[in-house]
Order: sequence, then C-alpha cells, then structure tokens
Amino acid sequence: MSGDGFKNRRGTARVLRTAGLSLLALASGLVATQAAHAQTWPAKPVRIIVSFAPGGVTDTIARALQPRLAEGLGQPVIIDNRPGAGGTIAEGLLARSAPDGYTLMMSADGVPASPHLIRNLPYDTFKDLQPVSMLVRVPLVLLVNSSVPATNVQQFVSYARSRPGQVSYASPGTGTSNHLFLESFKDIAGFEMQHVPYKGGGPAMTDVMAGHVQAILISSTLAAPQVSAGKVKALAVTSEKRAASMPNVPTFTEAGYPNFKPQTWTGLFLPAGTPPAIAQRIHAEFAKAIKAPEVVTRLRDLGAEPVMSSPTEFAAHLRSEHDSLGKLIRERKITAD
Repeated sequence: MSGDGFKNRRGTARVLRTAGLSLLALASGLVATQAAHAQTWPAKPVRIIVSFAPGGVTDTIARALQPRLAEGLGQPVIIDNRPGAGGTIAEGLLARSAPDGYTLMMSADGVPASPHLIRNLPYDTFKDLQPVSMLVRVPLVLLVNSSVPATNVQQFVSYARSRPGQVSYASPGTGTSNHLFLESFKDIAGFEMQHVPYKGGGPAMTDVMAGHVQAILISSTLAAPQVSAGKVKALAVTSEKRAASMPNVPTFTEAGYPNFKPQTWTGLFLPAGTPPAIAQRIHAEFAKAIKAPEVVTRLRDLGAEPVMSSPTEFAAHLRSEHDSLGKLIRERKITAD
C-alpha cells in the first residue's frame, strides 16, 4: 500500500471515530436531558383526553381515578372530553400532542378497529400512539327500551326478525366494541337491525331510554343504574357469571348463546416518543390510583374489573384485536359513517 493510501485510511478512520464520538455524546446528552426532564415532571397540570362524551364508561372511570391521580402527581388532573368519530378525534389530538407527559388519553376498544374503518386516518395508530396499559374490563349488557315487547333474548330476536328494517340499535360510535360486537351477535342469532351511532355511551343510552332507539349493547357500568331504576329492560350480560349489580339478568350462555362473551375495555395511551421514565411514572400512578379503596369500591359498583397490564401486554392485545376486528369489519362490510 502506498503512503498516501495509508494516510487516507488513517484520515478516514479518524473522521469516523470523531463522528461516532459526536453521536455518542449527542445520545448521552439526549438521555441526560430526558432524565432531568423526568425528574422535574410534572411541573404543571396534566390533561387526560377522554375519547367519549361525559357520562360514558370511559369518562366515568377517568373521573373515578382523577382525585387519586392528582394526589399522586402533585398537580391538577384535567379531564378533557373529545367525543366523536368513534374515538378518532381524540386519537388524532393525542397523536399531534407533544410527547412530554402532559397529555394522556383514555379510550376504549375501538382504537384497534379505526384503521380498518377510516382509510385516510391523519395518524398511524401503531406508530403515533404509545400504549401504556389496559386499565379495566367491563362486561356488556343487551338492553331494550320499555316499549319493546320482549323480556328475554329469544323474544327480542323474534321481534327483530318479524320487523326487518324497523328495529334499530344505538352505539357509542361506529367501530366501538358496542357496535362491532352487536354486529357479530346479529350474525350468530340470524337477524338484522339498523345501526345508529352516537358520540358516547351517555347520549346513546339517553335515546334508548327515550324510546327513539330500540336496543343497545352497553357496558354494565352504564346499564346497571338504569336497569335498577326501571328505565330499560336488561335481557342478558356477556360475563361468565351474572353481574353482582344485576343478579336477575341472565348471561348470554343462560340465554342460549354460549359463544357470545365479549367484554369492553378502557385503556391508557400517550403520544409516541414520551420519555420512558415519564411513561413508567404514569403507569405507576395509575396502578396506585386503581388500587385506592374508594376506587376499588366504585369499580366494583360499576361492574368493572381492574387490569393494569404492562405496555408490552397491552400492545400485543391491540395487535390481536386489530386483526380479529378487521376480519369482522370486512365480512360485515362496515364503514365509518
């Protein structure tokens, strides 16, 4: 090798070594900055975007956790309801938020269905939303308004079959589990109904009670108080056992449909890129809040089961539901309204 070639090689190696050290220093500086930021976080109020209207199950659980979260974080926790489009309005808002730990989102199980329903989502569900934990699971209840002449599932199915195109059901939004699982039940039982989407479980329940819509598959959280008050009739619950809050309501297995056992869930998300130390602190604070005695009592009264999965477990569940719900959406030819 010539002297010039040897010098050029040494020069190139020196440049690469210098560049590598610069990148290492940059990365170390970034980690140090994130660590320092995590130590001072939170220095201002924390916002939780709720993807449905006030009065729904996700909103109810967020407000049950709110006082304990504020206590643990040492800062006010603000609930910001952003309903609409099956939760995608809230999801888009979270995706555009700074990944600094000051904006969180509580949403339901329509999240993994959204990419199948809306072709041009302005965000990528699996790249822009950072899963933190599934918080709770809640069984679903099939309700009908008081004017429907049915007191059990079989009678309701017969009623709907005899009135093609005349019977409607409400949901908290297109692509929510309430919508998709009732579509699945229609296939299982062999009947049809018209879907009427709302911007949350609260508004949907209001119209069912008012008689504007005949039926709804809704969380036991929202169903139990209205069933107890005699404002709606409960036909069956999707849990393995009867709900403690509605002991007279049979399970779908008891009603003759043993393969229909879906449950809804509420989960916690952050903007992608949130520093790990902050994400871990948020997970820890929610884990503490959900174990607080008054929260445990409230969740039990609502028929909700605490979960608090790890981020990895939650991400795997989202992928699994993305695949299974996508199959249902394609088979039923469901599109966003």
